[in-house]
Amino acid sequence: MVSLIEELETREAAARVRVEELEAEIAELTTRLAGEREVWSRLRVTRETVAQVLAELSGQDGAEAAPLREPVAAEAPVEPEVRVVGAVMVPHWRGGLTMDVLPDVYRDIVEVIADAPGPMQAKQIVPRIGLPR
Repeated sequence: MVSLIEELETREAAARVRVEELEAEIAELTTRLAGEREVWSRLRVTRETVAQVLAELSGQDGAEAAPLREPVAAEAPVEPEVRVVGAVMVPHWRGGLTMDVLPDVYRDIVEVIADAPGPMQAKQIVPRIGLPR
């Protein structure tokens, strides 16, 4: 017969695994969402700029030449090559985890530190992972 404490420990471990899986999903979705927002923003600015240039070339007011509308949803999701930096959740450590579970930026940081001949300061890491100082 299993003791009450053992049963609670089993349930706690199962709940921890579910939480870690959900956190990994959230991290991936957060990264994808930020990338998609960046693509959307760039497309919106490009469309507005083109509308303004066309209006100026035709001698019309920008609002008359090309009324701005909300973008039409894309048929397939866009996977941009954008480095996203921000608050990204990473899974809690547990035995057997590899660097593959980390978001790209975190993996870059680990690689820079692993390749360093000695201790590093954050200001030394930042330019090596492609971020502005």
